[in-house]
This record gives sequence, structure tokens and C-alpha cells, in this order.
Amino acid sequence: MGTSAGRGALLAAILASGMVFLDSTVVNVALPRLGADLGATVAGLQWTVNGYLLMLAAFVLLGGALGDRFGRRRVFLLGVLWFAVASMLCGLAQGTEWLIAARFLQGAGGALLTPGSLSVLQASFHPDDRARAIGTWSGLSGVSTALGPFVGGWLIDTLSWRWIFFINVPLAVPVFLAAMRWIPESRDENVSRAGGRGPGHRRFDVTGAVLGALGLGGVTYALIDAPVRGLASWSVVAAVLVGLLAAVTFVLVERHRGDSAMLPTRLFRSRLFSVLNVFTVVVYAALGGFTFFLSVYLQNVVGWSALLTGLATIPMTVLLLLGSSRAGALSARIGPRLPLSVGPVVAAAGLLLLRRVEPGASYWTDVLPGVILFGAGLTLVVAPLTASVLAAVADRFAGVASGFNNAASRAGSLLAVAALPLLVGLSGTGYEQSAALTSAYRGALLWCAGLLLAGAALAAFLVHRPPPAPAPAAKEGPPVNGQR
Repeated sequence: MGTSAGRGALLAAILASGMVFLDSTVVNVALPRLGADLGATVAGLQWTVNGYLLMLAAFVLLGGALGDRFGRRRVFLLGVLWFAVASMLCGLAQGTEWLIAARFLQGAGGALLTPGSLSVLQASFHPDDRARAIGTWSGLSGVSTALGPFVGGWLIDTLSWRWIFFINVPLAVPVFLAAMRWIPESRDENVSRAGGRGPGHRRFDVTGAVLGALGLGGVTYALIDAPVRGLASWSVVAAVLVGLLAAVTFVLVERHRGDSAMLPTRLFRSRLFSVLNVFTVVVYAALGGFTFFLSVYLQNVVGWSALLTGLATIPMTVLLLLGSSRAGALSARIGPRLPLSVGPVVAAAGLLLLRRVEPGASYWTDVLPGVILFGAGLTLVVAPLTASVLAAVADRFAGVASGFNNAASRAGSLLAVAALPLLVGLSGTGYEQSAALTSAYRGALLWCAGLLLAGAALAAFLVHRPPPAPAPAAKEGPPVNGQR
């Protein structure tokens, strides 16, 4: 940590994560402006969000495996370059189709970059400094998440929505140079480049990743296309069939490959692991649907600027930064059932308060109370959920379990953004019409609150304290804690 190489490696990882976190927090804020500029429909806005989420959810596990096999620094650098080029293409978009295609590419770059930021730190630092390095990365990456809405809103109001993508290019330059100069190359030496399946073989499963993407993509396309073409149209029916067939084939392929699969199906022999991932999909669906509708509603109905809209949810991020460690400690003392049951109920109460927001609303009295309640509820959930997922499986599966749970959270957001406009009757350019958007916003938040309450019931009845891990022998030294 005290060397120039250590500081340089940490700088590269933090700036790289900052690019991804910045985009993840400000694209929703930019939706009304880019929609008006490009003449986008609701479906166009949905794909602008979901194109990125789909690629990230489907390929993030594969991205981590690529780094282990071909070199973590090499794949990290490829992810940085890919993400920067795709961001430039997003900013240059002259139409909705162009932007959506670029967002797909950006998601693929994010799938290489996201696991790489943490893996290069894990592999580069001395074990005595590793925890401190990862803690610094986590804290400063959290700060970038908190600043994202402010910086993004300012860019949108002052320059253009295009600059939330263009800004990634100057950020990528110091990341690339620092990584080339200070991050050493590393890989999993147990991985056979010939594809062996010995005891040290790690998952490198392109077929599984593609099938997962087709399964999610088919269902997502059907949900987004249904309001335009109708539920009985051939394209919607075909998309559903492709999605379901790919999902079934994915399960069969992963089961056949056993522990060499991208997602070993033996993980689901743990009922707790299965329940927690269903819980993850439900809760993050509520989060994704809420953030999608709130940003558009605050600008197109309430009349706020992009900057004020971005600032509106900062208290939620601050609560997560300050309270997650305390929530994790509470869960370790009393078990995860109570935090995972109470947290969604508190968050649902926040959404019900936010349904009352109307044109001319005051931030302090109409918006802030609901945001604080939602953020407090989410804070009770995030750390206990991650710790419980890792504790529900054997230590050797900690990486794939954490990666799958991360993918499940993105899949939940993806499906919510696809399904909610259909459920609340919002299509075409309805997001630009105050009455149509108000009705859809209130209906969507009601659905999101219902999802949270369903998650609370799931946790109350089916989540239990994970069994304690066996203590290591004295000669083995202290165990290394997993990191999401």
C-alpha cells in the first residue's frame, strides 16, 4: 500500500469502477432528455437500460473466468478499452437503434471490467495489505456512486446527456496507463489452457453464458414488444418460446457439466442459497423499477431539472455507505431473517409515500421522507443478503455464488424495467404526457411495493441462519473473508 506500484494499481481499479458506477447511476436520470432528443418511445428507453443490464447479467461470470484463464490484467485492460469505445459510440448516437446497440456493447465491456477491478487487487497486493486495499477500493468506489447523480445531472443540464458517456473516455486514459505501468499480470495457474477438467479446473463456459443471455433476452424482448404488437403477435410468441427453450437448455447443460459449469447446479441443493437468490431477484426488481420510473416522473411531471433529480436519491446512497457495515454486523449477531424481513417492509413504506408526489412537490416534505425510508430498508438488506449467500455454500464456491447473486440482482432489475410499463399501460410516447405518466408511475410504485412485501414474506418464512463454518486448524492460519 505504501509503494507507488500499490497506489497506482489502486488508482486504476478505483477509476475503472467509477466509470461503471457513474453510468449505472446517471443513465436513468438522462432518459427524459435523450428520449426527447432522439424521439424514443418507452420501448426505446427500456432497451437503453436493459441492453446494458442484459449483457452484464449474462456475461459477468464469464468475464471473471476469462481473467483467470488468459490474464487478469489483460482482460481488465480489454474491458477498459471496450467500455471507453462503447461509451463514445453511446455519446455519438444519432438514433435510438444506434444508442441501444452501443449500450449492448457497453454492457459487454462492463462484464469484462466489473470482475476485473476487484480481481486485479486480490491478485496484486501482498496478503497483509490486501484487506486494506480492497477496503479503500470499496470506500472510494462508494463515493463515486454517491457523486454520480450530482456529476451526471450537472453534465446533462450544463452540456448534454451525451456527456454522461463521453466522460468515460478521459477517465479511461489514466486507468489504462496506470494499469500498464503498475498492475502485474496474474492468472489462475491451475487452469489448463487446453480445457482440462482436473481438480483445479475453473469454469469457462461460453455455451452457458450464451444460453443465459438468450433466455433473459427472449423474455425481455417479449415483455417490451407486447404493448406495441400485442401479446398474441408472432414476434412476441416466438421471443417467449426462444427464451423458455434457452432457459431449459441452460439448466440441462449446466447440470451435465457438473462443477466445470459456469453455474454448478449443486449450489441449488442448498435451499437457503436458492431462496436467497429468489429474494434477490424480487428485491432488486423493485429497486430497478422504482429508479426507472422516478427519474422520468420527477423531470417530466414534477418539472425538476436533471441535477435536482440526480440529487434526490443521494440520501439513499449515503445511508447504504454509512449503514451497510452495521447492518452486516447486526445480521452476524442475530441471523439474517429479521433484517431481510424488516428491510423490505420499511422500503415498501417509502415507496408508498413517494406515490403521493405531485407537480410542485417540495423535496424536503414530499420526496425526502420516502427516499430515506426506502434507503433505510435497502440498507438493512444489502450486506446481510451478500453475507448469507456466501455462507450458504462451501467456501470453494464463494466466487461463483457471489457472481451469480450479482447477476440475479441485475436480472431482477432487467425484468422489472421490461415488465412494469406493460403492467401499468405505458407505451409509445406516454412518458412525455403528464396524465399517462402519473398514472403509470403510481401503479409501478404499487407493484414495486408489492414485490418488496413478497420478499419480506419469503425471508420471514424460508430464511434461516446459515450453519457456522468449521474452524480452521491452527497451522492453517486465519481464513480469508469473501468479498462481493
